[in-house]
Amino acid sequence: MAGESLHEERTILGPEILDRHRAISTLMEELEAIDWYDQRIQASENQELQATLLHNRNDETEHASMLLEWLRRHDAAFDQQMRKYLFTTGPIREAGAAATAGQTAAVGAAGPATNSLAIGSLRATISARSEIE
Repeated sequence: MAGESLHEERTILGPEILDRHRAISTLMEELEAIDWYDQRIQASENQELQATLLHNRNDETEHASMLLEWLRRHDAAFDQQMRKYLFTTGPIREAGAAATAGQTAAVGAAGPATNSLAIGSLRATISARSEIE
C-alpha cells in the first residue's frame, strides 16, 4: 500500500483492519481530490474546462460515497454514528442529542423486561410492582 502509513506492524493486523485502513485511506484520497477539483473549478475562467472538472469532481464524490457505505456496512461504530447524524435537518449537534433521546425513549417504552437504566423502564417496573403489592 504505497504512500499509506500504518501505525502498527502489518504482521499483527488482521485482514479486517487492513481492509478498513484501505477504505479509509482511499476515502481520504477521494475527499482530497474533491477539494482540489473544487479549487480548480473556481479558479478557471474557461467554461469548458470548468464543466470537465465538475464532471470529474462528481465522479470523486460518487467514489467517496461508495466508500462511506462500505465503511458503514463493515464497521458497527460507523453504522451507529451515520444512522444518528446523516440525512437529518437542523443543527448537527442537536441531531445527535435527538437520536440519543429517541433511543432512550424507545428503550423505556420496551418495559421492564429490558436490561436498561432508562427512566421509562424504571417507571414501568415500579408500576408493575405496585400492582402486585
